[in-house]
Amino acid sequence: EDPVPLDWRSVATPADQERLSRQEEAWRQGLDSARRFRSAIAAEGAVLDPATALPRAAPSPGPYLCRVIKLGGRPAFAAFKAFNCFVEAEGALLTMVKADGTQRPAGRLWPDGDTRMIFLGALSFGKDPPPPYGEDAARDVAGVLERVEPFRWRLSVPFPQGAQE
Repeated sequence: EDPVPLDWRSVATPADQERLSRQEEAWRQGLDSARRFRSAIAAEGAVLDPATALPRAAPSPGPYLCRVIKLGGRPAFAAFKAFNCFVEAEGALLTMVKADGTQRPAGRLWPDGDTRMIFLGALSFGKDPPPPYGEDAARDVAGVLERVEPFRWRLSVPFPQGAQE
């Protein structure tokens, strides 16, 4: 097996590089479209504050409880129940996998400065494992992982390909 490149830019598809470059725009549009849910957004605190990104973004390997919150689209705001996910060390990189649910992203995390990591992965459906990133553009997932509080992270996926739960 070929070694995994240590720079996410050499792995990310051009379409995902473009989506990631528009992260600020995605936050602005998502928060604007969900403005009638102001109190729910405020209740999420740092998780939905696009300006929050603390140093040392890499999570420790282990199990986590993760939630999905959608901004923009239809509906303009939706928060889902927690699910199991985990982070593992794989060589010089970390991997992150959503273990439950009908749509389960799995992929690698690349360092990108001190306050963020880039997630590149793919969705699996049902019992099928996800395809390798870049093999099926409709199932690719690209996002930015940031630490927003001690022991709390968020993975934001700007302009996702399809509905992600």
